[in-house]
Amino acid sequence: MRTEPGPIGHRTRSLTRRRWLSIGGLGCFGLSLADALRADAVKTLSRRSQPIRSCILIFYYGGPSHLETWDMKPDAPREVRGEFQSIATNVPGIRIGEHQPHSAKVVDRLAIIRSMHHPMTNHNAAAFATLSGRSPAKGDLELLGNDRNDPPCLGSLLSHRLSERPGVPTFVALPHVMYNVVQLPGQVAGFLGSKHSPFQVTRDPNTPDFRLDELDLPADLPLDRLDSRAALLRSADPVWPKAEHEDAASALDVYSQKAYQLLRSEPVRQAFHLDREDPKLRDRYGRTKHGQSVLLARRLVEAGVRFVTVYDHERNGQLANWDAHQDVFPRHRNDLLPPADRAFATLIEDLTERGMLDSTLVIAMGEFGRTPKINANAGRDHWPYCFTTILAGGGVQGGTIHGASDKLGAYPDRDGVTPGDLAATLLWRFGLDPASEIRDLTDRPYRLAEGQPLQRLFRS
Repeated sequence: MRTEPGPIGHRTRSLTRRRWLSIGGLGCFGLSLADALRADAVKTLSRRSQPIRSCILIFYYGGPSHLETWDMKPDAPREVRGEFQSIATNVPGIRIGEHQPHSAKVVDRLAIIRSMHHPMTNHNAAAFATLSGRSPAKGDLELLGNDRNDPPCLGSLLSHRLSERPGVPTFVALPHVMYNVVQLPGQVAGFLGSKHSPFQVTRDPNTPDFRLDELDLPADLPLDRLDSRAALLRSADPVWPKAEHEDAASALDVYSQKAYQLLRSEPVRQAFHLDREDPKLRDRYGRTKHGQSVLLARRLVEAGVRFVTVYDHERNGQLANWDAHQDVFPRHRNDLLPPADRAFATLIEDLTERGMLDSTLVIAMGEFGRTPKINANAGRDHWPYCFTTILAGGGVQGGTIHGASDKLGAYPDRDGVTPGDLAATLLWRFGLDPASEIRDLTDRPYRLAEGQPLQRLFRS
């Protein structure tokens, strides 16, 4: 493969001339281009290491500034480089923003992708693109909502494709649902149906009395009686097991089923008891909603959950999330970066100490980055044309940088990466073939992922 210039400065993949010629000669043997490419994908899947057990996706809602964090431009004009200085990390030659001192100590376990890009400039459309790996069919709408026939988010896709562990949900999302007037798209199962929706946590894990009432088994109700009650409910209500029905009552039934399954799983039930965690470790993660949510994510994957999404911030707004259209420097320095930096770095260290990092892929990203040029309000605006995503664990080659932005941080300069590529990478690391298909409610086929796995970021 090689890269060539694409529109608006992006880079797109193209097959080498030799590969095209070899494929062109296959027609006489009854093989198509799709057959050849699929054979390549299967060959790649077969030669890679053991699939991962789980993934934690940390989503920084609102769009962090890549220019203040992972992709600083110290040689750019002042209206681009901004106020922050860079600091050294534990990998010689890699420097990041000065307000990420904890993350600087774990860069040897990170792959920093500095060439992420997509065309969606609005929060809702951009969230859908990054959380599902696809561009929304309705385009770049400011208040794009959910549609029943939309493709699923990544967690729901995994719920559909991975075999479910008894009593353990495949997909958990926490600590809230994200909103921008409407529910932010990209958080739901779409045409896969509510059976593959996340087990959604909507409580703050940092509160002293954090608990999920639906997971507390009454002392006088042993599991055998719980099974009897569940059987009685199923016999009395024939709709109970039919998750295909998408009305509100059916969605509630599916949630009830998942809560019942969790009651059957002692490790998962215990994972929600943060008060049983070492207080010193809780302090390391940070006694914040975000810090304790990241800790809860670690406890859930340790208990067997395959995919956990942690949403950092619930609603959109200049002072509500990462959307710093004004005062980008004090917002990042004082409010946004300290809890995010502490929680992320502690997660990497914690997974390492527990021997879980190689089997757990961590993805940290927002829906887009920020404009290279600082605006009149000392802020930065939406910029999806180039931003940074971080990978850790799951067999990734640490201490590496993939791709590069241009000298202003405006467009990929080499090795551009799309949300589709990231989705394909996630599926591939779970041992799934990104080229296989699912079908929507109209029987229209979709590839599991539209991109190609970033194979070279991982150890063989």
